[in-house]
Amino acid sequence: MSTPIKMKPLELFTQDEWTRLCKRSDLLGLGTIVHAWAIIIAAMAMFAVWPNPVTFVLAVMLIGARQLGLAILMHEAAHGGLATNHKLNDWVGQWLCAAPVGAHLRNYRDYHISHHKYAQSEKDPDLILSAPFPITRKSLLRKIVRDMTGQTFYKQRSNQFMNAMGIGIKKQKGRENRAQSAREAVIPFLISNALIAIVMTLAIGWWAYPVLWLLPLATWNQLVTRLRNIAEHACLDGSNHPMRVARTTRTNFLERLFIAPYWVAYHCEHHMFMHIPCYRLAEAHRILTEKGTAEDMEVKEGYWQVLTIASSKPAATAF
Repeated sequence: MSTPIKMKPLELFTQDEWTRLCKRSDLLGLGTIVHAWAIIIAAMAMFAVWPNPVTFVLAVMLIGARQLGLAILMHEAAHGGLATNHKLNDWVGQWLCAAPVGAHLRNYRDYHISHHKYAQSEKDPDLILSAPFPITRKSLLRKIVRDMTGQTFYKQRSNQFMNAMGIGIKKQKGRENRAQSAREAVIPFLISNALIAIVMTLAIGWWAYPVLWLLPLATWNQLVTRLRNIAEHACLDGSNHPMRVARTTRTNFLERLFIAPYWVAYHCEHHMFMHIPCYRLAEAHRILTEKGTAEDMEVKEGYWQVLTIASSKPAATAF
């Protein structure tokens, strides 16, 4: 497959529209980080003040979704969209977004640029996330169960920690680089989570960190991260056109609250024009829809429709 062609923005937007869409804002960029942590803190406080099964489930879902939100904002930082000052952008992207959820901004940026350059081609480093689809409903259900029971989290995190210690990495070219990359993610994760644990213990109690941070990270966060990956690139037509290598999913309020925060669902627009900051993607989608361009894009209505497509492979028939 050839490298995806590049879109020319002024073929779809006026100069004024394009200038407005590309404008970076420290207030909006840094404000999203404040918003994410504010919801996390509010959800924790809700359960701490009114502990019951309903507030517990709501807290886990809200916190898990905002942990995904932190990963999304790390992605925005990888594109330089959180702050106009590059050093500030990278600092907040690393320590307030990436490190708490076990990621590393610089390492992520390096391979993510390749993802944009080679999206849905054999050279795409993220192709492994979308290539298996469609799958059967039973297979999707098994994945959901693994996510919600912490199995996915345990496998990913244990592999990351073992790689950081050089355990289980085959003696081959790039072995040390792989171990170093893992260490660069693990050490900030441990530092940031130690600070989170101390603050939560002092503010709420000894149980708060494992119940209100690790549990959402190991369960709901894993599920919504999978849903995000499926929605963005699974079951596309294989075209190398930017309008067809990624999918936009139109979402309602509850989906944005519990599954897809911070405009992450506008992924087709992001691949078409990756320099538009995330807080302007909704406006870009509105303009493209009004001009009829969205009819040529990969757009679906809600995550249920996407999951229906992604799990449409017929089950094997026994004879």
